[in-house]
Amino acid sequence: TEIDWKAYMQEVEGFANGTLDYTQLKGDTGPLVYPAGFVYIFLGLYHATGRGSNIRLAQYLFAALYLLNLLLVFRIYCRTNKVPPYVFFFMCCASYRIHSIFVLRLFNDPVAMAILFLAINLFLEEHWSWGCLLFSLAVSVKMNILLFAPGLLFLLLQRFGLLGCIPKLCICALLQVVLGLPFLLVNPIGYLTRSFDLGRQFQFKWTVNWRFLPEEVFQNRAFHAALLLAHLAGLGLFALRRWHSSKDSILILLKDPAKRKPPSPPLTINDILWQASHVCPLNTSVQIVFILFSSNFLGVCCSRSLHYQFYVWYFHTLPYLLWCTPTTKLAHMPKVLLLGVIELCWNTYPSTVCSSLSLHICHGLILLQLWYGTAPTPVSRTPTPSRKRTAPSKKAQ
Repeated sequence: TEIDWKAYMQEVEGFANGTLDYTQLKGDTGPLVYPAGFVYIFLGLYHATGRGSNIRLAQYLFAALYLLNLLLVFRIYCRTNKVPPYVFFFMCCASYRIHSIFVLRLFNDPVAMAILFLAINLFLEEHWSWGCLLFSLAVSVKMNILLFAPGLLFLLLQRFGLLGCIPKLCICALLQVVLGLPFLLVNPIGYLTRSFDLGRQFQFKWTVNWRFLPEEVFQNRAFHAALLLAHLAGLGLFALRRWHSSKDSILILLKDPAKRKPPSPPLTINDILWQASHVCPLNTSVQIVFILFSSNFLGVCCSRSLHYQFYVWYFHTLPYLLWCTPTTKLAHMPKVLLLGVIELCWNTYPSTVCSSLSLHICHGLILLQLWYGTAPTPVSRTPTPSRKRTAPSKKAQ
């Protein structure tokens, strides 16, 4: 369990010794392939743990990170009020793989995700600039956070319009420049190609999701292009049909919010109750979380390869994705079963044809539920005949 930790320490040790050429930072597992934020954070851990030698202390620090991550996730779920309380037991106690990723393997993926969940909490509090800063910091630890980027871009356009979201995007870009500046000044091409290598090949022996394919297909560039097209198509469909709740063209997002058409008349209490029992209500917190989590999930489904540590990319979002749609009493058990099957797939080592196929089937079922469970349904505004209209009281007048 020390392999990746030791490699991380070897990679940041070169920086501690004054090496600023990114192509010269290496470990036993190969060259450094993460952005500069990873270097600074793990350099701090390098010094805190006696140059990486005190692994027990590192485990305690990651255990604290695990608890902090849970608190951030619970706060998001409390704001949305979608997931039944008993599901939190599965999130806390039922995943051996997640505990291993955090406390045994000491991967950088949990660090990036904890910062990401902090950014989402800031979005929910309407602190968009600070949220964008933390989002960019998470990207600088590991690039998988970019899977949330299409959803975040949609939210920024929706909230601020095209001109209004440019400063937020500049915050994200500026932080990347500042963090990478020492390396950019020495070898800019080396830094960019190593830390943001989107074409990196993955080893077939570690794949969790594509084991049922022949290795030559897994490594084929045409297959990678097809997955990218599927990812873009999925994002486009969700943006047009599920994220964009207005009847107007999606191009209206480019306008200043103050210049958009006024919202439709408010719903009656009967309309609200009807929607609550049939579709996912789009209050602000629910909309933010749904868009971000579904954006990431689409990316996970279309990933060229999922390794075991990648489970943390979406594990804590699965309960929301399963329970954000209306759920009858009898439908709870199949959703819990889906969580169990996904966990079983990720705990099968090495992965098998059966485990990888099962994982894709589970992902497909969740996608179908998200698509049909959040479909916009016309709401009748005809008042209920049985409700008698009463004269307003003197107090109300």
